[in-house]
Amino acid sequence: MEKIRLDKFLSNNTHFSRSEIKIALRRSNITVNGAIVRSGDGKIDPESDEVLINGNVVRNFEKVYLVINKPSGIISASADKTRKTVVDLVPDEYKHLDLFPVGRLDRDTTGLLIITNDGEFAHKVISPNNCVEKCYRVVLDDEIPENAVEIFKNGITLADGTKCRPAKLEIINKTVADVTITEGKYHQVKRMFGVIGLGVVKLHRLSIGKLELPSTLKEGECIELKGNEIYEETLKLTVS
Repeated sequence: MEKIRLDKFLSNNTHFSRSEIKIALRRSNITVNGAIVRSGDGKIDPESDEVLINGNVVRNFEKVYLVINKPSGIISASADKTRKTVVDLVPDEYKHLDLFPVGRLDRDTTGLLIITNDGEFAHKVISPNNCVEKCYRVVLDDEIPENAVEIFKNGITLADGTKCRPAKLEIINKTVADVTITEGKYHQVKRMFGVIGLGVVKLHRLSIGKLELPSTLKEGECIELKGNEIYEETLKLTVS
């Protein structure tokens, strides 16, 4: 990895401001590989050099991938002046990063959401051209008609004339089903069921690609995955 200035590394990977970093340098509170440094203009290798500030190891957060179990009532955004966002739910150690959700879930929709600072990865997941499957568990307000599976398979045309790609529908019981889509039109799942006269009572995302929401992950909690894990699970690609 290319070497970068120590002060830039600290600014990118901690919550400390530039002025606070300068103070820490003057007070000999920053070390690189065990040696005290008093200037931030020296260069380090983020992959191999160990940097400590106030006795705490500074981790290189070049690219981060968080899986969150989104609760209802939280919006899928990086920031909002009046409402709580999914980024507000991440642990403090990630708060200084420029994180954003990969795609979006409606405010009342729950389940699997990926939060990252990797724009290239996010684009690949969201792009309809890559046909990444997203599976949802749907609770409906009435019984599912017998021909619903075939209707979804053939591709539903929404009320405004928008044509949806073929979708997989698996009926769990009379009012519960799993639906898998490969695109993300506005309120798509709800509008698709609306075409066959059903209202969505509850919508919960189960998976993206092969990446499933961990059963042990409680609402509002998140876990970090490595880049190679999340690329392989969602995009079937490998990353070094």
